Amino acid sequence: APAPPPARHLFSDPAEVEALRRNLLAWYDRCKRDLPWRALAATEPDADRRGYAVWVSEIMLQQTQVATVIDYYNRWMQKWPTLQALAQASLEEVNELWAGLGYYSRGKRLQEAARKVVSELAGRMPRTAEDLQKLLPGVGRYTAGAIASISYGQATGVVDGNVIRVLCRLRCIGADSSSPAVIDRLWDMANVLVDRSRPGDFNQALMELGATVCVPKAPLCGECPAKQHCQAWRRKLFGKKKPVPDVEDCGVGDCPLCPPATEPWDSSLGVTNFPRKAAKKPPRVMRTATCVLERRGCHGAPEYLIVQRPSSGLLAGLWEFPSLPVAQDLQEEKEREELAHHLQAWMGRPVAAKGLQFMGEVIHIFSHIHQTYVVYSLHLDGDVTLDPALSPSRWVTEDEFHASAVSTAMKKV
Repeated sequence: APAPPPARHLFSDPAEVEALRRNLLAWYDRCKRDLPWRALAATEPDADRRGYAVWVSEIMLQQTQVATVIDYYNRWMQKWPTLQALAQASLEEVNELWAGLGYYSRGKRLQEAARKVVSELAGRMPRTAEDLQKLLPGVGRYTAGAIASISYGQATGVVDGNVIRVLCRLRCIGADSSSPAVIDRLWDMANVLVDRSRPGDFNQALMELGATVCVPKAPLCGECPAKQHCQAWRRKLFGKKKPVPDVEDCGVGDCPLCPPATEPWDSSLGVTNFPRKAAKKPPRVMRTATCVLERRGCHGAPEYLIVQRPSSGLLAGLWEFPSLPVAQDLQEEKEREELAHHLQAWMGRPVAAKGLQFMGEVIHIFSHIHQTYVVYSLHLDGDVTLDPALSPSRWVTEDEFHASAVSTAMKKV
């Protein structure tokens, strides 16, 4: 069995824990950002509505910046202010509102879970982190802890990216912060630290600290309410004292939380030595040929053909211009031929490859894919009958296109 981490990596002093709670909550009361979901959680008397409001915000905030989420959140809550309202919405409506927010499966799972609450749980949100995670699709350990603590006052911790960074710096945890063993230790710490009387506020304070002060680069250590509890800050301030073993190397060769010997403390980095992460895999490189098919509409305005993507996988259920993945090294002439053959299925008649006008390339970076869209244009004369046996498709004006559930990548196209 691996050696247990020395106590100095953990929060084992009750007096220190209480002081950290007190300092962090006082700072949060003074400095917290005014965010719409916080206002709703603080003022909504109905527990289920409060839980729903926090739930929506937490799902939207996954992998997405606060500044981007605010407008989407306000529009969502205005359109579907309750679980019951969301459960009655169509997936198309959800996708339309979510368009541009990214990670589109989040909205789909949120609606599926709302329908489950209404149909199977009598419209009542689960009240504990354990039940939230077990009963609601798309709700993981972090989201469950956030909803349970903020909405229902359960004294349970949370661990997200911001909390990982704060805890790793507070206790000089230099092992790979994405490893299951380290994540388990961080959850243990979060559950020890959470304030029993104000669990939701404390968890938000810890996340707020990571978002605004203990940031990845150039952290504002001078403004940090937790700096006197921070092992990384003390090491930066006072340096490493030899030969007394320091917290980073503990004097124990197999400490599971110490930095690896191959990556020792770099004094030029200070507190940003932590957290340590495993090297990211390079994104997969993909190339897609896309055609903007245009016709003259019945009122004279141009219309464009959009088709619906499959109901699973990347950008599931969203609409796009007819597109075809192609090989990276495919010559342009062959690329045109393949795209023309693909378009023929939609139009029910031959398409001349030479008629496709090359418009340029659009690069869009997904979290794990570096996607290049090779964009062609084709103007059509006369009416075109679309094959109903194929994926759903429709002609739209430019305004209708932007109002549809289309991805940011397609808007770039």
